Amino acid sequence: MPGQKAPEEARREQILAAAYEVAKREGIAGLTLRAVAAEAKLSHGLVLFHFKRKEQLVSELLDRVVAETLDLRVSEEIGRIPRALDRFRALVRQEMDRLAHEPDRVRVLLECWALGAREPALRESVGAALERYRAAFRPTAQDVLRDEPAGFSEMTPDGLASVTAGLVHACAIQAMVDPERFRMEEYLAAVQSLVARLGAT
Repeated sequence: MPGQKAPEEARREQILAAAYEVAKREGIAGLTLRAVAAEAKLSHGLVLFHFKRKEQLVSELLDRVVAETLDLRVSEEIGRIPRALDRFRALVRQEMDRLAHEPDRVRVLLECWALGAREPALRESVGAALERYRAAFRPTAQDVLRDEPAGFSEMTPDGLASVTAGLVHACAIQAMVDPERFRMEEYLAAVQSLVARLGAT
């Protein structure tokens, strides 16, 4: 129907998408309601209608960035790999490749981590997202430890999942900060070799 107002949820999505674009360009410090309104091509008043304060918009944006960036999904293709160690390697590679090719998202995520150090509510949100991320690695880690007990002695599924998450995020940070000199394939080869050596001992 001509002139029909966009549903409120669609408007919120439009505003959050615009906020993400502003945050990518200007950082969280440059995120203002006016800048978001301009990016979304909406009035400042309409943005204020949906988000009464900048802090509310920033909080919801950061929750979304954290949730989407730390969202590990095991593809059907990886799930069909018969050997647990090979499945684990493929999952690590998938995540390193995904995050290394999303430098803007990783930069905003790092800002979330930095803000989380000072803001308890955000710290709790980031911590919960990291725990979900590690938990998504655990089933494959458990399979590896079950199938390769000699190579992974004295290691727990939680420990392997935590180390893996650390390797993935270290890769993403290096790819974002130093894209000219960081060699993704060399990093992946080194990680694959380390995992292979663990499994072979």
